Amino acid sequence: MKIGIDIGGTFTDFVIFDEGGGEFRTFKRLSTPADPSEAVLKGLEEIRGQQAAFLDGRLAIVHGSTVATNALLERKGAPTALVTTQGFRDVLAIGRQVRTNIYDFFSDRPTPLIPAERRLEVEERVDHNGRVLIPLQVDDLPELVETLQALGAESVAVSLLFSFLHPQHEQAIAEHLRAAGFFVSPSHEILPEFREYERTSTTVINAYVSPIMDRYLGRLERELGADDFRIMQSNGGSIHAQQARSQAVRSILSGPAGGVVGAQFVAAAAGFDQIITFDMGGTSTDVSLCAGQIQVTSEGEVGGLPIRIPLIDIHTVGSGGGSIAAVDAGGALRVGPESAGADPGPVCYGQGGMLPTVTDANLILGRLAPDYFLGGRMGLAVDEARQALTGLAQALHLTPRPGLDLAQTAALGVIQVSDAHMERALRVISVERGYDPGDFTLVSFGGAGGLHACNLARALGIPRVLIPPAASVLSAFGMLSAEVIKDYVQTVMLPGDVVYEQLETLIAPLAERGATEIRAEGVSPERISLHRQLDIRYAGQSYELTIPLTPDFVQDFHAAHYRAYGHSDAAAPVEIVNLRLKAVGAVTRPSLPAGEPGEANPGEALLARRPLVTETGLMDAPFYQGEKLRPGHRIAGPAVIVQSDTTILLGEGDVAEVDGRFNLVVEIDG
Repeated sequence: MKIGIDIGGTFTDFVIFDEGGGEFRTFKRLSTPADPSEAVLKGLEEIRGQQAAFLDGRLAIVHGSTVATNALLERKGAPTALVTTQGFRDVLAIGRQVRTNIYDFFSDRPTPLIPAERRLEVEERVDHNGRVLIPLQVDDLPELVETLQALGAESVAVSLLFSFLHPQHEQAIAEHLRAAGFFVSPSHEILPEFREYERTSTTVINAYVSPIMDRYLGRLERELGADDFRIMQSNGGSIHAQQARSQAVRSILSGPAGGVVGAQFVAAAAGFDQIITFDMGGTSTDVSLCAGQIQVTSEGEVGGLPIRIPLIDIHTVGSGGGSIAAVDAGGALRVGPESAGADPGPVCYGQGGMLPTVTDANLILGRLAPDYFLGGRMGLAVDEARQALTGLAQALHLTPRPGLDLAQTAALGVIQVSDAHMERALRVISVERGYDPGDFTLVSFGGAGGLHACNLARALGIPRVLIPPAASVLSAFGMLSAEVIKDYVQTVMLPGDVVYEQLETLIAPLAERGATEIRAEGVSPERISLHRQLDIRYAGQSYELTIPLTPDFVQDFHAAHYRAYGHSDAAAPVEIVNLRLKAVGAVTRPSLPAGEPGEANPGEALLARRPLVTETGLMDAPFYQGEKLRPGHRIAGPAVIVQSDTTILLGEGDVAEVDGRFNLVVEIDG
């Protein structure tokens, strides 16, 4: 039995796949922000009580967690210190000459994770060729240990100058500090790559969040009793929990990454390879563009701090079902980024929430069926939500729209503002990068995505929306279909006229290490593939493009540069900066349900006709039960499709058809 678990800000999602029977089961529990493991363990208890195979067979769990992300964003990591080369203790504070808000005279850089008093220096120096100029003063290390203990450091990041060429000094320091009981993150283990600020920042982030992740995963490992416990990485692959406990920086975006992997998997099975993923949960919305394949970048940033490890190119905005609607200082309506989360949650959850949210707005507009929410297991407090939105309307000095009351008028405004945030995010990853949204299919998932996807597609000119049958838990499903992936990098700084055979020789140790470590994850040799790559640039440039390592790598670089920037220069000298290796272990992916198309009329799925507020006013619209829809069924909008864990809104003129994989494929009108 395989279980995918994704912890979100509002709900924790579970996908259970029985390999023997080939059957899926999904369910959601409210997250427990104070202790995320609580929701996981209670969910596993529920599975134990209902699945006999759980107790008898082999259990594999793949888990995506926001624990590391939240520790970083909320600045609640372990007390961390930095040890670096003498004279370079302020690299975190200096950073780069980049101003994100270039016209804001009062804009500040993010405060370094490590305060100045815990940024320490050691006497040593290595030059840019890896030659030792000043040997490490090993006799000074006992004093360093005493200083770190006096400062109350629990975790230590070690990032010495040019340690990616000569790691011996970092190794000696790490060995000494580990013997003294510190949690140590040496940069040559985390990111052996040039660019001192980014390397140090990534190493510090790992040192800052890993002890938190170590304690969290340690408890789960003890109590879950899984035969195979894996963690989703930000690069779209999974690693064993043991590695994630010491290299937590690799799972900073694990939940959103699982969603992109799941969306790409189900879209490919449905025949769509050009997709934009739209993951709207309770707290945030994550979007990503896949032009034939998942886009991976090594220039990520979380909380304003650079992270150089490979991660899926995902853009996030603070707009979700739990986003709070309020009046800002100028008297205008603001929605998000603050979220009601799981506790107290939206007003309609009846758990003490007092501030109206996007979910409350959808409820008052008639787009949520309160008697079918979470399959009827959770009732919604309609009157309390109406009161909260009426209060918001009064604070905004609104007058009711014709045919609507104050609460409905405010609710429409909340949805419009929320949609504007998400539309802007979709434009960032498509239009602003030279892609035409009209060439793509929008894959909508997350608990709240189906209520907004069709209107967003219409605004962007996207012709269709694909909504999988388990859309609200697709991130957890993606974790079950994720391959085992490990990334390696080594800075080399070579001229572009180096022969291909020399590059093959230089990358051979990385390839051997990758194959060995993937085999150690339990993957058989015939299922391992190694992808060799180069980071290459024109001499004098500051940034590189990553291309496959082939005998024609120079010509491939010129072509890639032209695709990215619209120009290239075949006569200009090039420079090879890094060698990269991606080691991939294929896994047995879950089989998707399939059925033969039948009649077009979904009459047996019709629940009732109910009042629905749209942009044009109040109307009666059909509500359908999603679980009763079968391949071939067609539904014309305006209509609402209610499922046990999500709701889908079809606009006027939209036509949805259930395909052979039980996906809802919506052709967008106009």
